[in-house]
Amino acid sequence: MTAVLTLPILVLATLVGAVVAVLQAATQVQEQTLTLLPKIVVVGLAVALFGKFGITLCAQLLVDAVAQLPAIVRG
Repeated sequence: MTAVLTLPILVLATLVGAVVAVLQAATQVQEQTLTLLPKIVVVGLAVALFGKFGITLCAQLLVDAVAQLPAIVRG
């Protein structure tokens, strides 16, 4: 479940980082804040878009875990 929740965000951050790195190499501008700001914006948008899905998935996992407690206690 961790991979399902984090993979879209990590892929987007990696792609944005690669694009910014290529642009920096092409323009020879080596400013650290130029790589950080686009990643923060994209990760924020991704969390906003995928957040409801992630919360729903975590809530379902909690419901399933609580439902399994009697079976775990009985052995």
